Amino acid sequence: MPRGNAAQSKVHYQGKDEDFVIMVDDVKSVQNWKDDRSIPLAQVVSGFKIFVTHKHGAQNAYDAASKQTLENEFGTHNEDECMIKILEGGTLQETETSERQGTKNETMGPRQAH
Repeated sequence: MPRGNAAQSKVHYQGKDEDFVIMVDDVKSVQNWKDDRSIPLAQVVSGFKIFVTHKHGAQNAYDAASKQTLENEFGTHNEDECMIKILEGGTLQETETSERQGTKNETMGPRQAH
C-alpha cells in the first residue's frame, strides 16, 4: 500500500449484504485486464486479499472477508473467482493519499535546545 503522496487504486463492489473492496495496482492494469483476460490476476491486484466494509462504503475501515461471507455473496469461497466477479461488477476508484505530517517519535520528548 502506498505511504504518502501516491495514488491508491481499489475496486469497490456493492453486494447484497456487504460491500467488498480489493486493492489493485492501478486503473490502467484493470482496464487492460478487462480487455484481455489472458493477463494474470497477479499483475492486476495488489495482494490476494478481499476486504469487507460492513456496508459503510469504500472509504471506511476494512476487515478481511470470511469464507462464509464470500460464499453467501458469490456462491463460492474461492478468492480468485470472487476477485474476478468484483473486478467485473465493481466500480474502480483512485484516490491520492496525503503526505504524512507531524512528529515521528513522541516518546523522545521535546526537541528544543535548553
